[in-house]
Amino acid sequence: MAGATRSLGCRRLLGTHLKNLLHTKHCVLFDCDGVIWNGDKAVAGAPEVVSLLKKRGKSVFFVTNNCTRSRDSYLSKFSRLGFCDVVQSDVVSSAYCSAIYLRDMAKVQGKVYVIGSDGVYTELYEAGVPVVGREPDVPGATIYDCPLDSDVKAVLVGYDDKLNFLKLAKACCYLRDPNCLFLATDGDPWHPRPRGRVSPGSGSLAAALETAAERKATVIGKPSRFMFQCIVSRFGVDPARTLMVGDRLETDVLFGRSCGVDTVLALTGVSTLQQALGYRDSTDPQGAACVPDYVVDTVADFLPALDEER
Repeated sequence: MAGATRSLGCRRLLGTHLKNLLHTKHCVLFDCDGVIWNGDKAVAGAPEVVSLLKKRGKSVFFVTNNCTRSRDSYLSKFSRLGFCDVVQSDVVSSAYCSAIYLRDMAKVQGKVYVIGSDGVYTELYEAGVPVVGREPDVPGATIYDCPLDSDVKAVLVGYDDKLNFLKLAKACCYLRDPNCLFLATDGDPWHPRPRGRVSPGSGSLAAALETAAERKATVIGKPSRFMFQCIVSRFGVDPARTLMVGDRLETDVLFGRSCGVDTVLALTGVSTLQQALGYRDSTDPQGAACVPDYVVDTVADFLPALDEER
């Protein structure tokens, strides 16, 4: 089906078409922020959609670049917002996948210096990956006299609202070693905040360090394929029978397209229909990779098709 529709893109999913599409899919991937919730409020109908998909025997995963929470913390939020049947293995975050990459793919033999928040540290601890970076700095310490750990073999950058110059400087020193691995949890440039405000994302923090270290980070989160590979390797998911639902064209849709799955843009988050149509009508080949196959106003649009399904 993907090959038959991608030449057009941005098709509205309604009625029988939506029901038929869901019938062909055994797995649905959801982004979280802007798709199933906004801040601390669930998108109307989203808990019911997730529950009905699971009752219909579909595999459901939540693929999020938000690295600030551990999977257990996500479970608490799901429960609080009315998602009653989500389990830990459903949650695939950039923090969790970064830990898996360091442990199982890179097989780092040493410590990881972390710029990040609780979610990253927790997932690394649970994966058995030794870390440094959380220790309080000595008051008045500078890059000229602060201690550096000689056993650091990787630097991981995630969202850190306590970022300071000394953290960046330490990371830059570690990355002077060409054998020191350089990872970013995700490349999100910014995040929407209440009242129309925004905050820098992990991608902007990683970009600062990339400039200072004169190196490029390996990005673990969307649109990198690694998060999908984690799901495939553990659950045997078939890309042809998978649907990706997201709100950000340059991450969620690009991620889905690069993984060979059909994509749906939900208009409850960052990207707009006008932006999607702009990519569709552009001659830029890079923009073409950000064109969603389908568009819905909200994931609640799935409800009629799921209610009718037998």
